[in-house]
Amino acid sequence: MSRFSADTPKERRKLVMDAITAHRERGSPFCTLLAEYDFEPAEMEGEPESDDEWEGEDERDSEDDAEVEEAPPWIQFGDQTLNLDCTDEELDRLKNLLREFPAFKIEQLESPEEAEGTNVRISAKADVNRIAQFVEQSLQTVYECPKSTTVWAVEV
Repeated sequence: MSRFSADTPKERRKLVMDAITAHRERGSPFCTLLAEYDFEPAEMEGEPESDDEWEGEDERDSEDDAEVEEAPPWIQFGDQTLNLDCTDEELDRLKNLLREFPAFKIEQLESPEEAEGTNVRISAKADVNRIAQFVEQSLQTVYECPKSTTVWAVEV
């Protein structure tokens, strides 16, 4: 594998296919794909119209920082299985997306008490192209990533 990131739908799908192929050729336990994009909360877009808009901002800074510092979406693939973490809302969107991919089935849901969200393991008994399509659709539909999202193959 000679490149490790892509930022258009077509290139992201190709990157996923290349990463899975490299993972299989190396016999590694899994490959990990990480989405990266600039997050700007809607309420923070643009400049304030007056100083009054920034009143109380200090109290909200820690909450806003927590949202911005959330871990970016990631998807792992190994042994015909996709592994990803979802919030409750993302899990609902994932279940809806799976209707379009009948060869993909949820095998395990795990929601540890100390974690916010659910770890999902999905059997992916499909060719590498279909898996890449699923990963791309997951980024767009489940995680609602912007079209300009960069995907990194961070572990192969």
